[in-house]
Parts: sequence; structure tokens; C-alpha cells
Amino acid sequence: MIVRLDPMERLNFGISAGAVAAGFALASPMFAMSLAFGAAIEAANFRALRAAASRLFDGDLTMGKAWAAGFGLRFGFLAIAISLALNAGAHPVGLVLGLSTTIPAVVLGAIWMRPPVLETGPAPPPDDPSWDEWNPWLARERDPAASEED
Repeated sequence: MIVRLDPMERLNFGISAGAVAAGFALASPMFAMSLAFGAAIEAANFRALRAAASRLFDGDLTMGKAWAAGFGLRFGFLAIAISLALNAGAHPVGLVLGLSTTIPAVVLGAIWMRPPVLETGPAPPPDDPSWDEWNPWLARERDPAASEED
């Protein structure tokens, strides 16, 4: 069985593997195992979050009960896994560091995978009437049909 990983998941896996290797080299084996378990919990949570977000942005999932239920279930499973790990004797700092490895992966991934910056011409002067046709919230021109409904 081949698991296909998104580029963000691969980056997250690499950062987590590096953190676990550093944990084995610099700290106790229990610390490194706790870090690895926290990274595994976080990777499963991140994969589920990414899949749900993809479905939401593709229009397959509405912002209804299914989204809220999935969100609540993920955090419920996360709380149970953390509780079981701590009760089994996991090192709390290692567990928290493992759970936090997704943050540098998301920040680096957002920087590396951002769309290209487009060169644009100079902006019109502030009193130009074309500003009335621009929607700053959507970063595009206003839809005349939508403004008539308001």
C-alpha cells in the first residue's frame, strides 16, 4: 500500500524526523519516543485537517454539521491520544514539541509554495473614481449584481 503525501505533509515529516533524531542524540530515549509519538499524533491530525480543508475549498463539504462534527471528532481523538500518552509515562515536553512540529512546516511550506509575486503598474491616485469599483475584501472589482442586492 502506497501512501501519497502532499508536499506540506512531506515537509512536516522531514521536520518531525529531524526533531526525533535530534531528540535521540541530545536527550533521553523516552524524550525522543515522546517526541515521535507527539509528531505521529500531530501528523494524523494535520492530514485529516488538510483533507477536510481541501474538500471544503473544492465545494464538496459545506459549512454545516459535518464540518463541525469532523472538527470536534479530531480534537476529541487528539485529547484522548495525549491523555493516553501522558498516562503511559510520556515526557510532557517531548510530547508538546512533537505536537508542535507542524508549525514550522506550515510556515516554511507557505513561504516556499506561495504564488509568484506579479509586477503591477502604479496604483491610481486616492481620489480616482475607479476605487469605488474595487472590493478590498476580495481584492477584485466589485460585482455590480451583488452591489444591487445590498
